[in-house]
Amino acid sequence: MNDDIFIGGGGPDYGTKQFLNIGYANRHGLVAGATGTGKTVTLQILAEGFSARGVPVFMSDVKGDLSGLAKSGSPDFKLHEAFTSRAEKIGFDDYYYGAFPVTFWDLYGAQGHPVRTTVSEMGPLLLAQLLGLSEAQEGILNIAFRVADEDGLPLLDLKDLQALLVWIGENARDLALRYGNVSAASVGAIQRRLLVLENQGAAQLFGEPALALEDLMRTDESGRGVINILASDKLMGAPKLYATFLLWLLSELFEELPEVGDPDKPKLVFFFDEAHLLFDDAPKALVDKVEQVARLIRSKGVGVYFITQNPADVPEDILGQLGNRVQHALRAFTAKDRKELRMASETYRENPRFETEAAIREVGVGEAVTSFLEKKGVPGVVERTLIRPPSSQLGPIDETERAALMQGSAMAGKYDTPMDRNSAFEMLRERAAKAAAEAEKAEEEAEAAETPALREFSNARRYAGKGVTRSTSKPKGRSMGQSIGGAVASVVIKELKGTTGRRIVRGILGGLFRGR
Repeated sequence: MNDDIFIGGGGPDYGTKQFLNIGYANRHGLVAGATGTGKTVTLQILAEGFSARGVPVFMSDVKGDLSGLAKSGSPDFKLHEAFTSRAEKIGFDDYYYGAFPVTFWDLYGAQGHPVRTTVSEMGPLLLAQLLGLSEAQEGILNIAFRVADEDGLPLLDLKDLQALLVWIGENARDLALRYGNVSAASVGAIQRRLLVLENQGAAQLFGEPALALEDLMRTDESGRGVINILASDKLMGAPKLYATFLLWLLSELFEELPEVGDPDKPKLVFFFDEAHLLFDDAPKALVDKVEQVARLIRSKGVGVYFITQNPADVPEDILGQLGNRVQHALRAFTAKDRKELRMASETYRENPRFETEAAIREVGVGEAVTSFLEKKGVPGVVERTLIRPPSSQLGPIDETERAALMQGSAMAGKYDTPMDRNSAFEMLRERAAKAAAEAEKAEEEAEAAETPALREFSNARRYAGKGVTRSTSKPKGRSMGQSIGGAVASVVIKELKGTTGRRIVRGILGGLFRGR
């Protein structure tokens, strides 16, 4: 079997057969096209091709259709004749039906094994993007991460971060001297965003056991790459969570994998479906990070393929790095659509047999305009291509089949039960309890020290009062002095016996009596 992945082509109205060179598969790629033009089938055959050549794949299943990769196609399928006819037409001589090794994942833990990461691993930049924070709020989030690092407070789940933010709010004055102003309003705004995130079910994403990257880079006993499918049909209800999670995963691969240069084949291929969600309203810092990751992760042996409706959804600096392209039909109903169509056609190496712009507009369902890197990484001439039929089942498997595959998976039981080890929440709670106990003890000691002081003060007042009473000179003045002195003394004694008085006595005499 040729190591290159057969994509399609052939036939009198089409060009030569089109192959994705496995040695250049880590040079990234693009699969684009309007809704209903065949992008899902293209994803399916690409995943099959990589898996068959021992390359693990990670992909998100936005519509719920890709689970069919785990089940073989069948001659009983209604499109069987169309598939075999197309295979014959494009010269796909070794077309066969077959299933592929699949592992299902799900952030919510319902349609796949749970996927978790920790708050610390997500980091302040991605978390701020996920929460939609302002610049001032993002600054406070950075302070929280710095404090956690310096004080040895592990941030594992959302309650750890929430507890730390409470502590920061209570100690804002002290922190401001070192890190700058900490606004209670900004802390409250972050807490409200975390609550919204929690209500969306995102609390399940943060915690332990965290996903180990090596579990995404496995092969089965026959050497085929495992296809990791993230259930994303419900996740699309929280698009920022979806995009942030995939970007986090891509960033983790970039940071943890070693440099391998240009391998014979990728170590992993990563499909980023609905890529426009990553770039919509994204701050420049985030777009720059994506560009950096896309540019450098190639040397880690990872290929990244963006899937979107229009190439214009991807920033030009990133689009220029996508060497392998499958462009399904684009519709041009407005002036803006026509401009974007023209721009898309200009990114291909021209073919003298047809106009690229017209071809992109005219190709039908299951057809595409393709260009793949050739020797020395040179872009191939653009061709009109009939996409080959898939070997696995077209369409989803049922829930019973999914449950059986999950139960028999090598990942069964590894991530299913969450852990809650000692982290920031528990540590801060212990500190608060200890501080409260120490304060109560000090209060008791201070109150015990107050008793002799109040007794001495009372005795002094009593003796002074007796001396005034025994005096016989100037009775009217003595009576007035006694009255005023007695009233003042009564007020003072009352105050000293009250809460304010106890604080004054502790401040003045507390140290003295404790010293004795």
